[in-house]
Amino acid sequence: MSMRDIMSSADTEDRSGAVIENRTFDEIKVGDSISLSHTLTAKEIELFAAVSGNVNPVHVDPAFARDDVFHQVIAHGMWTGALISTLLGTELPGPGTIYRSQTLNFRHPVVVGDTVVATVTVCEKRVPRVVVLDCRVVDQDGDVVMEGVAEVIAPDQKIKRPRVTMPEIRMEEPGVRHRELIAKTEGHDPLHTAVANPVDHVSLAGAIDAARAKLIIPILVGPGDAIEAAAKTGRIDISGCEVVTAPDAEAAAAKAVHLVLAGKAEAIMKGALHTDVLMHQVVTGEHNLRTERRLSHVYVMDVPTYPRPLLITDAAINIYPDLEAKRDIVQNAIELAHALGIEKPKVAILSAVETVTPKIKSTIDAAALCKMADRGEITGGILDGPLAFDNAVSAEAAKIKHIVSPVAGQADILVAPDLEAGNMLGKQLEYLADASGAGIVVGAQVPIILTSRADSTLSRMASCAVALLLAHYQREHK
Repeated sequence: MSMRDIMSSADTEDRSGAVIENRTFDEIKVGDSISLSHTLTAKEIELFAAVSGNVNPVHVDPAFARDDVFHQVIAHGMWTGALISTLLGTELPGPGTIYRSQTLNFRHPVVVGDTVVATVTVCEKRVPRVVVLDCRVVDQDGDVVMEGVAEVIAPDQKIKRPRVTMPEIRMEEPGVRHRELIAKTEGHDPLHTAVANPVDHVSLAGAIDAARAKLIIPILVGPGDAIEAAAKTGRIDISGCEVVTAPDAEAAAAKAVHLVLAGKAEAIMKGALHTDVLMHQVVTGEHNLRTERRLSHVYVMDVPTYPRPLLITDAAINIYPDLEAKRDIVQNAIELAHALGIEKPKVAILSAVETVTPKIKSTIDAAALCKMADRGEITGGILDGPLAFDNAVSAEAAKIKHIVSPVAGQADILVAPDLEAGNMLGKQLEYLADASGAGIVVGAQVPIILTSRADSTLSRMASCAVALLLAHYQREHK
């Protein structure tokens, strides 16, 4: 346990070291005592609730705070009782102890930030090997918060061995930032969205789930019989959806673009078709959805181990972007960050190293992009680069390498040197760091929602939420 100080009136040996040792029944004397001091943290309350399943709001809901102190959480007796168990099981008598009974009375609440001292004192020994201990926990004000009696069977054999070092436990909630994005759409009208070729139940279900969440109003574009079959296979009710027929995937993509140009759709969502088929219709032909800015893809990643949403670009559209393309890629990502509520996003231009190296083109591009931002050619964000990935997301790594930067260690946007790097980075976070990614193409006349067959329901809905927030932002800033 953190902030632990163990004190014993019968044994002055430092017990916070690397060895754990018990006291046998014969070694124990009436009057022996040992104490443990500990400060309660909110993280411990959450962890205790997660492990025990006890999510009583009295313990874990800040609404039950006392004295209006921020996030004070009343600790149930189980936590203070656990301190007594720690002393009995690891100190007095220690390893080999067997509980027989325990009576504890809880006199006073303990809240986050309180420092308590738990003490057990031997008050009786009985044959065979029964030890009775007085148990008491006192807070920093001297108030008794818990008292009682424990009866144990003490070990008869000496045990002395290395103390087990427990791994650090992190409390993480995958998907929380994506749910926050979805919550931000409350009050916005759903987007009329042309769903291109939703002919499998996965892509169709994603659109219908987003519709139920009032993120989109889907217009299903594709072969009518195939859409009906997908709905039947997935037991999906599409009776309230408009269906626009198209013979195949390419025609469905073309019709989705036409619906946007005709003012009937405000976004496009990828169904069961390849991204290049959809994007070909978006950017080619006399009637397309191009703007003066190059299109680019952005992953809006929910990484449980990172303290904020993380935007990664470009991972799906621009294969080997040149400097001019990277300028648009960066500006697109900054605008999307603004739409998500990040007022001044910190943009890390990634490379393999953090120094400008002529043999590594991405470092040259990074330096040029930063200078373009200095001259006002890229606006709305704070740029720095080249930065290696570790320096971009870890303040500790940046400190070790003596990198002084307003971006290092706290990046909101990661700009990959090319599509391969961006795609691999996003998928590595997803499969190795329990992250999830919402995918969207920006820079077109309307948001284009890119989803993968492997995406979870939450990821698909988050992609729709990102599109809705972007469309709303663009309407307000025309």
